Amino acid sequence: MTKLIHITDPHLVSPGEILHGLDPYARLVACIDDILEHHGDAACCVITGDLAHRGEAPAYAALRSQIDRLPFPCFPLVGNHDVRALLATAVPGCLNDGNGFVQGRFDLADSSLIMLDTLDEGRNGGLYCERRQAWLAGELERVGDRPVYLFMHHPPFDIGIPCLDRISLANPEPFERLAARHGNLRHLFFGHVHRPVCGSWRGIPFSTMRGLNHQVPFDLHTVSPVPKSHEPPAYAVAFLAPDQVTVHFHDYLDKSTLGAPAGGPK
Repeated sequence: MTKLIHITDPHLVSPGEILHGLDPYARLVACIDDILEHHGDAACCVITGDLAHRGEAPAYAALRSQIDRLPFPCFPLVGNHDVRALLATAVPGCLNDGNGFVQGRFDLADSSLIMLDTLDEGRNGGLYCERRQAWLAGELERVGDRPVYLFMHHPPFDIGIPCLDRISLANPEPFERLAARHGNLRHLFFGHVHRPVCGSWRGIPFSTMRGLNHQVPFDLHTVSPVPKSHEPPAYAVAFLAPDQVTVHFHDYLDKSTLGAPAGGPK
């Protein structure tokens, strides 16, 4: 069984700066502290985009200072708030598919992680263009019948929250065809929605969770603008096995425990 860490939407600004009444950098530090304490045996970590809130160099430098603490590979992906060039400058070893997109593959012992770039710079919604589609088609062909786990920022389908559905992936149809063609996509991990959501799409299980800073409330009516909330942040711990995928959402700032009285029922 393989353990991996999924983080999403840290929305970093300059360290010490407050965003929506919260400190994104302090929350990232606390997240990495918790991972180091409990999950140093993970195979890797993937951060599914919106690394920075305004795509600024100090935010990416702050990100690198924390992911460099991890004892395993960490793959930051881009979201609609990010700038590819600044991420590449701050994190020189970040993913690159050879066409300038932040995409790549990481092979585990018996499966592969394929990580995608859905950024359409200057827009909140996502895009998966023909060059990116061609890269993905090639990677899926290369992995053959190995199980594949996909990671991306924008979901390629609606989740029933109008303010988010209007800024999801703009052209999901080619992506859907590629996903269907492979036939062994075990799980889809994404970000962008700042909510704990899981289910299945065209037979593929998916999951996402709250981000590291602000969240989006469970609002089934608002279309615009995207509302914000202070629900607690989370990261996910996923266990991958040949016959099972288990994803735990961990509210890492919650340190409360409820112990049973001595000698009493548990």
